[in-house]
Amino acid sequence: MPWLSYQKALNRALTDELSRDPTVFVLGEDVRAAVANVTAGLLRRFGPDRVLDTPLSEQAFTGFATGAALAGLRPVIEYQIPALLYLAFEQIANQAHKFSLMTGGQCRVPVTYLIPGSGSRTGWAGQHSDHPYALFAHVGVKTVVPATPTDAYGLLVSAIRDDDPVAVFAPAQALALREDVDYATLAPIPLGQARIHRSGTDVTVVAIGHLLQDALTVAESLAGEASVEVLDPRTIHPFDWPALTASLRKTRRLVVVDDTNRTSGVAAEILATATETVDLLAPPVRVTRPDGAVLPFAPTLDRAVQPDPAHLATAIQTVLKH
Repeated sequence: MPWLSYQKALNRALTDELSRDPTVFVLGEDVRAAVANVTAGLLRRFGPDRVLDTPLSEQAFTGFATGAALAGLRPVIEYQIPALLYLAFEQIANQAHKFSLMTGGQCRVPVTYLIPGSGSRTGWAGQHSDHPYALFAHVGVKTVVPATPTDAYGLLVSAIRDDDPVAVFAPAQALALREDVDYATLAPIPLGQARIHRSGTDVTVVAIGHLLQDALTVAESLAGEASVEVLDPRTIHPFDWPALTASLRKTRRLVVVDDTNRTSGVAAEILATATETVDLLAPPVRVTRPDGAVLPFAPTLDRAVQPDPAHLATAIQTVLKH
């Protein structure tokens, strides 16, 4: 079977949806030049009317996409770096997200916000390395963080087909991943459906985005000490609470690894809900960035403020003591 890269999976999802549905179009800064490689080949295949380069104004083209969606189209916006979402947050959270709610479902706003390079890359430094998916989950925008190439394809397809706004965060550290797949089996993945990547009985590790690979590596390294179950939520909002609850009723121990800031993060919400719904054997532990972390330019310091396998292994061993 052929190897599918994460970036190619995103590109294939866009290609398939542009081919399937004439109302889908792509817009963003330099998407015709495919700076992020995600839109490579789309201009040649679908033409300038469906692959639009935009001016350097996130507020303008995000608002434009809302209007296009209200008029019956399905825009997919590519943002070059995650911090640009801060500029467009009002357009997404207060406008696109609320139209359906404020009109009793009479208006739909099917816009997909794609961030192909969220989080840290070497040398991206403070203003390019955020993972702001918790903000979008907090205000109720559908939010997904694919961890694998097949999930990148399936979740992006589902996001484009969804009648509500959906934010798709593609972690920068996952973009180089490759997976052996049968292209014929690629399919949409329902939003709000978690995936168990490794079954276990002693502790549940919830790993978000690219940290799934670290979680699987650590689980294997600890196989002689503990049976570690690894759960990838895939969708941050709506979160698959039934899947997490089922896992915790089996293991009754929880560790969450999440590459965002600690306070008010996704990890905190998972821990809170878990303790409300399941009688755990040990206090749950989260492995995150420090509060208020700004990732430095220096690679060594960059890695120092991000969750890593050693932090995760220590957290797992901590909960296993109970």
